[in-house]
Amino acid sequence: MNENVIAPGGPAGSTVFKDERKQAYLNPEGADRPLKSPLSSATLDRARRYRLGRLQATMQEWDCGALLLYDPVNIRYAFDSSNMSIWTMHNASRYALILADGPAILFEFEGAEHVNDGLPGIDEVRPAKSWIFFTAGDLIESRMKEWADEVADVIRSQGRNARIAIDKLEPAGAFELRKRGFDLLDGQELAERARSIKSADEIELMRWTIRVCEAGMARMYDKSEPGRTEREIWAELHFENARSGGEWLETKLLTAGARTNPWYQECSDYEIKAGEMISFDTDMIGPYGYCADLSRSWTCGHRTMNEKQRELYAAARDQIDHNLAVLRPGIGFAEFNDRSWRIPEKYIPYRYTLALHGTGMADEWPGVLLHPDFGRNCSGTIEKDMVLNVESLIAEAGSESIKLETQVLITATGAERLDTFPWEDV
Repeated sequence: MNENVIAPGGPAGSTVFKDERKQAYLNPEGADRPLKSPLSSATLDRARRYRLGRLQATMQEWDCGALLLYDPVNIRYAFDSSNMSIWTMHNASRYALILADGPAILFEFEGAEHVNDGLPGIDEVRPAKSWIFFTAGDLIESRMKEWADEVADVIRSQGRNARIAIDKLEPAGAFELRKRGFDLLDGQELAERARSIKSADEIELMRWTIRVCEAGMARMYDKSEPGRTEREIWAELHFENARSGGEWLETKLLTAGARTNPWYQECSDYEIKAGEMISFDTDMIGPYGYCADLSRSWTCGHRTMNEKQRELYAAARDQIDHNLAVLRPGIGFAEFNDRSWRIPEKYIPYRYTLALHGTGMADEWPGVLLHPDFGRNCSGTIEKDMVLNVESLIAEAGSESIKLETQVLITATGAERLDTFPWEDV
């Protein structure tokens, strides 16, 4: 482990901190400065080459001539190119076309071609041909045909086969490509299978994102005072992520007290009372585009937990610790399920359906369901160099919810936790 990347530290000066272990995770640069990554450009460049190579190798395994990407997470993985990611998630205005052994072309939002200067994996940048209704209106059909003609010309001019993998595309666009003689494959599966195996350099980038996330969690811990709203505490994570080069938060999953159960309520202007449980799930897309998906629960004002809170928290820890110990490379999803922690009957109606899921530049394949739901799970095997998240959500009728989650690297012998932000003492 690179201690320069992961190690927390620095002065805090907080009046709220009860746990000095957590205080140590505050940004050592102070309240007014962002965290500065210690990673070299060489680390990032190696990760870029590895990721594009993973995609192209998977394309060759699939006998796939070209890969067309619209999902901004997949484009970031392929090229480290990021431009208006949230906007382009719902406006298909930039895309990438990667040939199995090159070239790789980015079709960029018109006028923004310069944002890709210096990115080594891109052989050519062209203006994108957008045919979304927002800007095309009644010209959609003609613009879509121009788009399809260009995509087809690039693939045929390179002498590639007619099998194209596509991650996200409107049905009309798929029909146009089929009219031109192409067979369409599931590019999201191709991309996520490629993304599932991480390089050592990717893990270093992810460790840094987790470090930034944990600094944000320390700010949240510091501000967990009676009278604060859920939104106020959640904003501390946004703040640390944004100023330290991060991207966005995928959800707004922070609630307190009775609002923690049922789970999946979003943070609100509810003013939290002393002793109420605060539970959250970061779902943070941070620096370098990597995800830090961590969950913790603690009491407002850091009061000693009551008996029920301690019982629920202890059960959540049991689930996390048990399932961590089961993880190893080569174990199938079904075997993991057979050996996994059994949730007590009284908690089942309030359960989190996932026991494990993959994580990279977002939550990704594989997803392994909790044992009551495993009958509808996909098949698969846990592999070395996957990053998985181990989940727990424990609640019962009328109680608060405890949400815990840790992010781990699958090593040759088991699982190494990548996050280190302390659990609560119960």
